[in-house]
Amino acid sequence: MAPLRLDLSLPLRAFALELALEVGSETVALVGPSGSGKTSLLRSIAGLARPERGLISTGADVWFDSARGIDLRPEHRSVGFVFQEYALFPHLSVEQNVTFGGRRADGLLRRLRIEDLARAKPAELSGGERQRVALARALARDPQVLLLDEPMAALDPHTRGAVRAELHDLLRDFPLPTLLVTHDFEDAAVLADRVGVLVDGRLRQLGRPAELLGTPADAFVAAFAGANILSGVAERGADGLTSVRLDDRTTIYSTDETVGAVDVIVYPWDVSLALGPHSDSALNVVTGEILSVARLGNRVRIRLETMTAEITTRSAERLGLRPGAHVVASFKATATRLFPRS
Repeated sequence: MAPLRLDLSLPLRAFALELALEVGSETVALVGPSGSGKTSLLRSIAGLARPERGLISTGADVWFDSARGIDLRPEHRSVGFVFQEYALFPHLSVEQNVTFGGRRADGLLRRLRIEDLARAKPAELSGGERQRVALARALARDPQVLLLDEPMAALDPHTRGAVRAELHDLLRDFPLPTLLVTHDFEDAAVLADRVGVLVDGRLRQLGRPAELLGTPADAFVAAFAGANILSGVAERGADGLTSVRLDDRTTIYSTDETVGAVDVIVYPWDVSLALGPHSDSALNVVTGEILSVARLGNRVRIRLETMTAEITTRSAERLGLRPGAHVVASFKATATRLFPRS
């Protein structure tokens, strides 16, 4: 399958989307805040928005080239587009939705396990079933490129995890250039081979999910990957460590070497909680009140005033954690990353 190649500039209300990207037979996810240009990029590829300049192509097929005056209409671009709310026709059956436009399903209903729903209407389907119908309709075009706009946004939290895993498997069954956009890093990390963080029309970092977690380019990337962000001032300390005086005057330590104003990065899964003082003086310690407790499968996410911790359900039950309780959060110096504050 020929790769999707693009290099474009698209003026938006507050900034210009400036992006160069190549997507092979893989899934690439772009994650970023609302208004960062994610959906505008998909619309540009599909021919629903016109860049000011640039090139969009797949193999020898050029869909847009500002220098040569090429701008193919959407119906002439081999694109399958799954919209955020799926955009199914409510008065048509599943089979009619998939074959809309005169195209045949050609086994897609069976491959996506919705053949038993062929006569059902969208209102009769679950969120996951509607997603599969929308995906089948996009694939019925036999596209060269697949685009997904916030594919999990229409799902409730109770079904999100299961549907996300199912969509991951379905995308692997159709190895073609796939570009999806989302504001949720967890969705991106599960669904995509590579993840990019898009902010104000610029790509901050692009790599495998583990790379963005392990070596984020900056504090903003780390924050989108789920990190706690603390502020402080760093100076050289004893034993080769860097000491950081946080804004609340708490002192913590890091193995990173830097001085001056810093953003401190600590991931929730690197934070342990206790009800009383910690006996290990080698650990960084921050105290705070629990604001909320949320279960995530076999994990529990505990939000404090200054940071969030993610611990096992067993640990949370053993400690009897609940909103309003005061706890001690601890984490290692090696898990404390520092970035000079921009």
